[in-house]
Amino acid sequence: MFIFIFRVKVAVRVRPFNSREKDRRAKCIIKMQDKMTMIANPDAPSKSHDGFKENNDGTFDAVSGSKFASQRTVYNDLGKGVLNNAFEGYNCSLFAYGQTGSGKSYSMVGYGPNKGIVPIICDELFKEIASNTKDNKRFEVTFSMLEIYNEQVRDLLAKDNPKGGLTVRQNAKLGMFYVEGLKNTPVGSYQEIEKRMEQGTAARTVASTNMNATSSRAHTVVTITFDQIIKDSIGSETKKSSTINLVDLAGSERADSTGATGDRLKEGANINRSLSALGNVISALADVSMGKKKVYIPYRESVLTKLLQNALGGNSKTVMIAALSPADINYDETLSTLRYADRAKKIKNQAVVNENPLDKLIRELKVYNRCFSYIG
Repeated sequence: MFIFIFRVKVAVRVRPFNSREKDRRAKCIIKMQDKMTMIANPDAPSKSHDGFKENNDGTFDAVSGSKFASQRTVYNDLGKGVLNNAFEGYNCSLFAYGQTGSGKSYSMVGYGPNKGIVPIICDELFKEIASNTKDNKRFEVTFSMLEIYNEQVRDLLAKDNPKGGLTVRQNAKLGMFYVEGLKNTPVGSYQEIEKRMEQGTAARTVASTNMNATSSRAHTVVTITFDQIIKDSIGSETKKSSTINLVDLAGSERADSTGATGDRLKEGANINRSLSALGNVISALADVSMGKKKVYIPYRESVLTKLLQNALGGNSKTVMIAALSPADINYDETLSTLRYADRAKKIKNQAVVNENPLDKLIRELKVYNRCFSYIG
């Protein structure tokens, strides 16, 4: 078996100023140049780097000379690679992290005509399937959508969820965690996925805080299982599978910034606790990747880290979007997100193509034959 080592790919996206920051006359402290993101001392801020125009169809694009990144740009830079990896048979994961109101849901789901990376990936997946001209090849796609709210798992496609949420169990053979009873819906077109996403998005737990009028109060996980089934000349079938996890994390937050009280305060505490657990897992995995021995990886600290185990430390090609506010009033939260991202990019995953064992053996023998032919 060939095992390939892949680093977690990390991208940083900074949104424009929002109305709250404009009202407080916030100053820009984020500067981006090529692959480098710089955060400035709030006492010596940078000039704003925003600059976009609205097209006739309502989508946003960069104006000349601006570093504004449109939704399509984000897909081309990140989502296209996720889709290509899925067609090769790798598991793929993409998640967005940042403080509440930093633009995670906009990047992942989008708003109005400015669709996010999740719907674009789903749309492009079925466009690619439709372009297939091979009679011996067919595709099967299933879709699920859940949220983790106050450490409980809710199926966003189910009308009713059990009290206390769905149970998270561990596969004794593989060691990975899964959600028992989660609804996996077969889908045959992007329109079907779009309908399910609208249903799931409407069921998400959101609430207003001082930082964000529609703050996500839960982590949302969209999972697409994608199978490619090929029939050979003698009629036997082989299958190549990929699981695509697209995760919109709830925002990290400070109670004094959000003005949270009561239920909102409790939700925020649970959000921060699970994100802290995620940070501990990322730090531990970064230590392992840097060569440290006997490192304990605390996956069991939260439901979130259990379900992200494969994405962060297993068989997956993983991408992280670090979402930032450009404002000086969010300096501490922004610096924390950048440190989070810096640790994540040190993680190395061992990814393999998910195919039948016999197919793996045949493919590996072909590679060996090529190697021997070259040596000879």
